[in-house]
Amino acid sequence: MKRILVAGGAGFIGSHLCKKLLDKGNYVICLDNFFTGSIENIEQFYKHPNFKLIEHDITEEYFTVIDQIYNLACPASPPHYQYNPVKTIRTSVMGIINMLELANKYGATLLQASTSEVYGDPLIHPQIETYWGNVNPIGVRSCYDEGKRCAETLMMDYHRQFGTNIKIVRIFNTYGPNMHPNDGRVVSNFIVQALKDEAITIYGDGNQTRSFCYVSDLVDGMIRMMETQNFTGPVNLGNPEERTIKDLASIIIDLTSSKSKLIYKPLPSDDPIKRKPDISLAKNKLKWHPTVEIRDGLNKTIEYFKNKLNLNVQKQSLL
Repeated sequence: MKRILVAGGAGFIGSHLCKKLLDKGNYVICLDNFFTGSIENIEQFYKHPNFKLIEHDITEEYFTVIDQIYNLACPASPPHYQYNPVKTIRTSVMGIINMLELANKYGATLLQASTSEVYGDPLIHPQIETYWGNVNPIGVRSCYDEGKRCAETLMMDYHRQFGTNIKIVRIFNTYGPNMHPNDGRVVSNFIVQALKDEAITIYGDGNQTRSFCYVSDLVDGMIRMMETQNFTGPVNLGNPEERTIKDLASIIIDLTSSKSKLIYKPLPSDDPIKRKPDISLAKNKLKWHPTVEIRDGLNKTIEYFKNKLNLNVQKQSLL
């Protein structure tokens, strides 16, 4: 049994990771300050003998005997990370320093959940790990983009200077159950609007592309990365099947039998036009590739949001 800390374990991806690690027979410590994480995502684990919840902000030091650390602690959607941009970059920078110090103290392996946003609005397509990116360092998204880039720098410098055991994964657009209905990400936005028969809001002309990976595929890739020997990364984790935002909206309208129409609004500042991972490295080093088809993954996510929205209606009716 490994003692594994998941920072941000009550979040969307973190909660799925906690479940998978528990299912594998590990002792899991979930560290979360609940800025974007949710108690509802992890309450199923409360009675599990190998689960422990600690309410904590990783910008403050934390020490415990540990074998592995997964750091997912950072707001990941634009409305959330732009709400308090200084806090966002402190979480990325001070947070990773504290996690690196923890890893050093106990000889643990630390996996950093980085992001495809380190590539910015890319000038090469698809994006490969050797590409240094095209990021605006002073834009409204910079607190997240540059915070994650700086965290990767710190990971590599600790590895070179102190021999810290590190792993870096760059996560592309991911979706699935446990997403917050109001997190501002395109999949959750579209599903919630479609289920309510509201107009689906597309920013820009809808021809910008994204590549959507179902959360179970991503978690599998993260665990494979943690268990791989002699490979620090960075490595792209995402689904290389590229589609336009308009195409995604059409699929969701079809799957929900929605009456929603499309409306268009201006594209936000620095929003990438194209996003598609080259996963050759993940295939080679991790023997990993996504397996969940987009319609299958969206159906599971839609079912989750149906239950979530009904639960919220019931709660409101009791007030």
